[in-house]
Amino acid sequence: MERQAPMDRLVCGDVGFGKTELAIRAAFKAVCDGKQVAILVPTTVLAFQHYNTFRQRLEGFPCKVEYASRLRKAGEVKEILKELAKGGIDIIIGTHRLIGKDVKFKDLGLLIIDEEQRFGVGVKEKLREMKVNVDTLTLSATPIPRTLQFSLMGARDLSVLATPPANRQPVVTEVQTFSEQAMCDAIAFEVARNGQVFIINNRIEHLVELQRIIGKMLPDVRTVVAHGQMDGTRLESIMLDFINGDYDVLLATTIIESGLDIPNANTIIINNAHQFGLSELHQLRGRVGRSNKKAFCYLFAPPLSTLTQEARRRLQIIEEFADLGAGFNIAMQDLDIRGAGNVLGAEQSGFITDMGYETYQKILAEAVIELKTTEYKELFADQDAAQAANDVIPQFVADTQIDTDEEILFPEAYISSIPERMRLYKELDSMNRDEDIDRFALELTDRFGSIPPQAAALLEVVKVRIRAQKIGIERAILKNGQVSFYFVSDQRSAFYQSPVFAAVINWIQSHPRKAQLKQVKDKLIMTIKDVPDIANLRALVDDILASCAAPSTTK
Repeated sequence: MERQAPMDRLVCGDVGFGKTELAIRAAFKAVCDGKQVAILVPTTVLAFQHYNTFRQRLEGFPCKVEYASRLRKAGEVKEILKELAKGGIDIIIGTHRLIGKDVKFKDLGLLIIDEEQRFGVGVKEKLREMKVNVDTLTLSATPIPRTLQFSLMGARDLSVLATPPANRQPVVTEVQTFSEQAMCDAIAFEVARNGQVFIINNRIEHLVELQRIIGKMLPDVRTVVAHGQMDGTRLESIMLDFINGDYDVLLATTIIESGLDIPNANTIIINNAHQFGLSELHQLRGRVGRSNKKAFCYLFAPPLSTLTQEARRRLQIIEEFADLGAGFNIAMQDLDIRGAGNVLGAEQSGFITDMGYETYQKILAEAVIELKTTEYKELFADQDAAQAANDVIPQFVADTQIDTDEEILFPEAYISSIPERMRLYKELDSMNRDEDIDRFALELTDRFGSIPPQAAALLEVVKVRIRAQKIGIERAILKNGQVSFYFVSDQRSAFYQSPVFAAVINWIQSHPRKAQLKQVKDKLIMTIKDVPDIANLRALVDDILASCAAPSTTK
C-alpha cells in the first residue's frame, strides 16, 4: 500500500483462515493515513456481520464505520451517503448499493472486495472507475477463473493464506443420494451434541417442504426458514436468533454462503448439490467447522451415473479436496473446468478444457515471448542489455517439441500406478534445470529401484529440451540416426538478429560435412547426420550451446 503504483492484490485464503482480519488491518492503516475505505460484500447478511465485526475491532479508535444495504431504511442510507461525501465516514461497508451513481467519496484510498467470486466484471470495473489511484484488495477462498488467471500470469499480485487456525479440523465431506432418513439422522446427531445445522436448498418452495419433513420425523428440533425474498428486518431477526441458539436447524438458500461465522453450526446438508458450482459448494462447506469440533458436510445429489460429466467432476473434486487450505486447489480445478475467459473484456468463461490448462499456459508464454521480441522490443531493451552484460543467453522459444523413434517413457512394469505415472510426468515436465532432473532421478531410484533405459532416455530428452530452447529450436526430430532442428518459425523474430543465431551459423560453418542448413517454405531447418540416440543428441546440443555462450567471431 505504500508503493508509488496503486496496489492490486488478490488474497486467496481458505474459509476461516483470516481474510477478514487482514481486511480490518488494511482498512485501519488506510484510515490512519487519512483515507476512506470502501468494502464491497455480496449479501446483506454479510454486510451486517462485517459492520458488527469492524465496529467491535476498531472500538476506542477515532474511526467511524457504517454500512449501506437494503436492511437499512432509505432515510438512513441517504444520511450515510451525505456524511460519506463530506468525509465524516471512514469505512463504508455495503452491497451493490455502493456502486450507485449517488455514492460519492471525499478521499477514497482503499477498495476491499470480499467474496470476489460473487461479483461480475461489470461491477468491479464500475468500482475501479470511482477513482483511478485507489488501492484494491480482493479477498476470496475460490477466486473466479478469470481473476485467478490474471494473478497466475502476473497481471496482478497474488498472496495465499495457507496456515489454518489452531485446532481447526478438516470438514468430513460425503456425496449421497437424497434420503429423508439420512437427513434426519445427521440432524439428530448434531443436535445431540448441542450443535446447530444448516440445510441448503436453492428453491424457496422446497424449504417449507423440508421443514415439514423434519417436523414430522424430529418434532423436538426447532427449525426456521431464511431466504432473500424475506423482509430485511425479519431476515436480520432470524439470523440473530439462530446465532444466539434459539433454533437448531436453519433451512436457507445460498444467502448464508458468504462469510457467515457461526462456530456452533457444525453440520451442513446441501440438497441438489449437483446444481451448484465448485466455488459455491466450497463456500457453503466453509460455514461449518469454524470451531475445534469435527464438522460434517453432506452433499445430496442424484446417482452419479445420471449426472453430466462436469457435475460429476465437481462433486468428486469437492469430496476429494476436503483438507484444510484446499480452496486454492479447488479454484485451480475450477479454472481447468470453466476456462479463463478473455484477458480483456467482460467474458469470464472460455474453452480451456479443449486444450488443457498446461497447453494453454504454454501457448500464452510463447505469445508473450513473441511480443517481447517483436512489437514491444524497445520496452525490453534494458532487460536484453542486462542479460548480455551478465552473459545470459536470452530465450526465444517457450517450449521445444522432441520427436524420436526411441522408446521414452516410464514403463508400466517400473511404475504400475497410472495416477502416479501421470503425476511424475507432470512434475518432470515443469523442470528447467539439470540439478532438479538429477535429484528427480535419485528419488526414482530410491522409490522404484534402478532406472530402466526407457526412463533414462526420457530424463535425457528433458535435458535436451532445456538446451534446445536456448538456441531457438522449436522442434527436433531424431529418426534413423539423423536429427532435424526446426528454428523459430516467425521470420521477424529477434532471434535471427541475435548473437545466438550468429553463433549457430558459425557452428554449422565449422562442421560442413556433418551439418546442413536449408529453408523449406518459411521454416529454417538444420539437419545433422550420425546422431544414433538421445545421449548423442544431448552431447550435440551441448556442443552448439557452448559455441553460443562463447564470444562470436562472425562478422
